[in-house]
Amino acid sequence: MPVGIVVALDHEARGIVYSDGKAVFVEGALPGETVEYASFRKKPKYEQAYLVRVIHAVSERVTPDCPHFDVCGGCAMQHLDVRAQVAVKQRVLEDSLCDIGHVCPEEMLPPIHGPAWGYRRKARLGVRKVPKKGGVLIGFREKRSSYIADLKGCRILPPTVSKLLLPLRALIDGLSVSERLPQVEVAVGDTCVALSLRILEPLTSEDEKSLRVFADRHQVVFYLQPGGPDSLFRFYPPDPLLAYALPEFALTMNFQPVDFTQVNHEMNRVLIRRALELLDLKPGERVADLFCGLGNFTLPMARQGARVIGIEGNAALVLRAEECARENGLADNVHFIATNLFECASDFFATLAEKPAKLLIDPPREGALAVVKALPGAGERPRRIVYVSCNPATLARDAAILVHQKGYRLAAAGIANMFPHTAHVESIALFVAADALT
Repeated sequence: MPVGIVVALDHEARGIVYSDGKAVFVEGALPGETVEYASFRKKPKYEQAYLVRVIHAVSERVTPDCPHFDVCGGCAMQHLDVRAQVAVKQRVLEDSLCDIGHVCPEEMLPPIHGPAWGYRRKARLGVRKVPKKGGVLIGFREKRSSYIADLKGCRILPPTVSKLLLPLRALIDGLSVSERLPQVEVAVGDTCVALSLRILEPLTSEDEKSLRVFADRHQVVFYLQPGGPDSLFRFYPPDPLLAYALPEFALTMNFQPVDFTQVNHEMNRVLIRRALELLDLKPGERVADLFCGLGNFTLPMARQGARVIGIEGNAALVLRAEECARENGLADNVHFIATNLFECASDFFATLAEKPAKLLIDPPREGALAVVKALPGAGERPRRIVYVSCNPATLARDAAILVHQKGYRLAAAGIANMFPHTAHVESIALFVAADALT
């Protein structure tokens, strides 16, 4: 078996070993370790490998808390101390900005930390009936496989949800559609747990009775999805509403199980606070929130007295954002528009009734390429832009345009450990117009 020294982690938390000039990505290996490995996929320029044995371990290596870690693909970094995980993610952000965007932040912000366990309030779990393994399995996919991991519990899900996995398996195993139910989507609000069942055949009356009994016994809410996302409907019980609170801003955000919300509610609150600090809002200031979703950032900005326009491509989310604004008494401070920001025209900002002095951009993994290209020139451009990113590569790509073409300074950047024990990197960056006084 080949032996090598791990020099770094890649963006999927695999250890990088160099052998004869070729990069070998070793799952489970950590920087600084000497490891024995076995390649399972060989390409002309790289290889992928299993970790066979750690010959010399680093002090940051820890024993994974979850007994399913070696099989389940839900986490990639449980073998690394959580503080070291944050350092790795910060390095990923710095390297992406430097290597892809050719930019360097003037200031690295302190990392935002949160709970390491029980944080994941939204999850999409696969379901498969496997008689050889005792019936229905529910969980994340196995590593390097389409099979469902045989989970008895999950440490990153809230304990109330983790404890439901085995009872839920028994419930689905007894349904007439047990082999036609491929997915359960979990959404946890402050007052209820919602379980959305993707069903490919109608339920029988006995099935429906079983769901009602389970919901009453375990205090959950069932939604059913017989078709696409638009077919989702609340089955039982009618109350309570799925919602999360932002106490610092006296806000309650109602949402549907399939709506995008941050999976880590505690971290979300801290991220909002940091974003607003970086924006340095003044009462009455005009601000645009792009890719605003439900108004997760929009409404807190409005609560601070800003005049905010929220722009979102999903029309259904815009309607719910407007409803949230009304329910929180902010309808007069906020205006929402449904627009596809991935096809943002070059004159987009000129079409806005009020020119924003500041922007918040919170795009999906694809980034905000069309938006940053459409930004107006000096004298008309927003003075400050706070960019919240879930993909360092697209953030770096867009940062290159903002800095090298649009006349902004990358004043600050940092990470938020939104997804502990995974390779996912959430980050936030502040861009300031070079001619801005504030």
